[in-house]
Amino acid sequence: MEYLQSYFRVRSATYDDIEAIGAITREAFTRYAEMSPNADPDALRETPKDIKRDIDTKIVLIAESNNVPVGSVRVAIDETTKTAYLSRFAVKINSQNNGIGKSLMNLVDEIMKKHGVRQISLHTDSELAPLIRFYYGRGFHIDSTDKSKGYTRAYLIKKYE
Repeated sequence: MEYLQSYFRVRSATYDDIEAIGAITREAFTRYAEMSPNADPDALRETPKDIKRDIDTKIVLIAESNNVPVGSVRVAIDETTKTAYLSRFAVKINSQNNGIGKSLMNLVDEIMKKHGVRQISLHTDSELAPLIRFYYGRGFHIDSTDKSKGYTRAYLIKKYE
């Protein structure tokens, strides 16, 4: 009998990852739009140039399973206020629920602490229970909601103090 051991790693993204990040993001946010029919995610309209700009200006992480890119996340840090905003968190559908998202978020936490970030925030659809549960499990809580994008978006925060 043969057993294949799956493994994954998380690292900083490079320009060589732009195509993979775009594919992962499109797949995950297409699913997000299907689950949240009133959502029209900006992530579905981004270009390789947008991803390159994010690599230049934000912390962009990529997760690989058996050397294949399967997840990514982006974080913008405001050094003045010591706050951060998390965006484009995405894991390929066939790689979800196996710890990749948690590993990405754990590395984000480590990086935020190293930068002295006091609080990180994000937006997600307040009615997507699996996402809300995931973020609550990572220490986030809903601070407020708004309907500025045509659906009820939750603004979640996590404090590091």
